[in-house]
Formats: sequence, C-alpha cells, structure tokens
Amino acid sequence: MPELELVDLDKSYGEIHALRDMSLTVGSGEIFGFVGSNGAGKTTAMRIAVGVLAADAGTVRWAGQPVGLAVSSRIGYMPEERGLYPRMRVGSQLRYLARLHGRSPAQAEEAVQRWTHVLGISSRLDDEVQKLSLGNQQRVQLCAALVFEPDILILDEPFSGLDPVAVDVMSQVLRERADAGVPVLFSSHQLDLVERLCDRVGIIKDGSMVAVGSIDELRGRGGLRWQVEGPAADTGWPERVPGARVLSSRGSLTVVEVDRPGQADDAGQELLQAALAVGPVDAFGPVRPHLVELYRHAVSDSGGPPTGDRVDEGARR
Repeated sequence: MPELELVDLDKSYGEIHALRDMSLTVGSGEIFGFVGSNGAGKTTAMRIAVGVLAADAGTVRWAGQPVGLAVSSRIGYMPEERGLYPRMRVGSQLRYLARLHGRSPAQAEEAVQRWTHVLGISSRLDDEVQKLSLGNQQRVQLCAALVFEPDILILDEPFSGLDPVAVDVMSQVLRERADAGVPVLFSSHQLDLVERLCDRVGIIKDGSMVAVGSIDELRGRGGLRWQVEGPAADTGWPERVPGARVLSSRGSLTVVEVDRPGQADDAGQELLQAALAVGPVDAFGPVRPHLVELYRHAVSDSGGPPTGDRVDEGARR
C-alpha cells in the first residue's frame, strides 16, 4: 500500500533552522498526529509536503516516488490560516475548488452537497464565508480539502475553534477517510484528541523528530510503572523488588517504576507481593501516562520519565 514519506527534510529561514533532518511516514489508512510547540516546525514540514514550500534538502515521496505536481494536486490540504475567499459564497467557492481539481460540474455539485451535509453546513451554501462563525469557516475549510476526493489529507490544526459536536463530526470524517485507505496527517495542540484519534504520533522539537510511535510504543520508552494504593512507601516494601524505584508517594498512594524490560508480568507480581507482605492493598495496576505527559517527557531536557496518572486497576482487595 502506498505511503507518504517525508525524508530528511531540512529548511532554514536565514539564521533560523526550521527543520533538521526531519523524517516521518504516514501509511495508507493511517491517522498520524503531528505535535510540537509553536515554532517547532510542523507547519513548515506540512507546507513542504504539499509543495507550497521547497525544502533545502530532503525529499517527499508517495508510493516510493518523489512527489511532483500530479501527486500534489491530489493532496487535500487544510492550512492553519484561513485559505478561503472571504467574500465568495460557500457553495460557489467549493464548486470552484472541486473543478480546479478536475471534477466535472456534476461531480463537483454532488461532492459539495455531500460534504456540506456531512459537516453540518448545507444550509450555509449561499452565505459569504466572512459572515460565518470561525467554527463554520473551519468546516468549510475541511470541505474544501475533501470535495475532490483526495488521495492524501494534510491538515494543519483542523480542530481549532470547533465546538465539541463539530470535533466529533470532524474526527469521524477523518476516521472514515483513513478507513477508505487515505493517509491522514494532521497537527494539533489538543493532545487528548490526538491520543484518542491517532494510530501513531510524531513529536517534533526544534525542527527534529524526537519521538514517533503509537501511544503504547511511546509509553514503552520508559520503565515499567505501577500505582499501588496500600502500604506507604516508607515502610520499605518497594526496596524488596530488584530494579524498583519510587517515582511519587502520597500517603497510601505510591507510583513505582521497575527497570526490567520484557518482564512486566514478573515485576508487577513481585511489587504486589512485596506490598501485600507489609499490609493490605486496596488497588494495584499499571500506570498509563497520557500523551501530554509523554510529550513533556519527549521534549524535556531532564530525561526523567513521566509518572502518569491513568491506572488500569488489576486487583482490588
């Protein structure tokens, strides 16, 4: 299946080095979340991918071949800034954009009716874009990226300014497009949404990719962590387990990391038994850090592991 590849991209603006050997791959049918702080290089990378900017070095490939005009015209791109004609009516604008991408008048009309209905703006076809709310303008922008049935979707902050209902609708649209085989690459600062929606995540810092993988893979970069509700850590029970260290301790609640890759089951059972030997255990389970914590860990200079606050409770007594 074809993949979208950004390979060793390098881009500078004068003395500002925006991208440094930045690489990522988005597979067919995959939703890839691109996260990083403002100025990290996300928008620059996406603009290079769609051909709006030229890289100083590196390549963009689709199905193993460099992306040229024919392929870039098949990319549905949604910029973070408004890319619409403000005084043009919604329906006319979307039909025009669909025709620019090779749709016949009948195909353009069918696509406009379909996507405006799906995204809840079919009643606004005769309105000027500038008269819409920011959220509805965002929906129109997504329609503009979809009306020609693109082979690839690249969306820069598509959820910005949307209400929760619109977020759910747009999330469903992206999932459906991915299920149809379209690679979807989008950036967002809404990390809870990225965590929920994406198959894989790439974290960029200062123009370089510092972490890539599924949420579970990113969690696996640290040690094995458990949360125990029971005997206080100062009773010494964590010290009985080889490789264990206490990450946090608040009364009866203790988070412990064990540096024993590949031995999650053994280490967990040893921790539980060590705690039970001291006193009753009310709850025990692995810690599942949220993406926001994984992100902080990946971009921090401290190198300390995230402790997390999500627990799968495996045992209650």
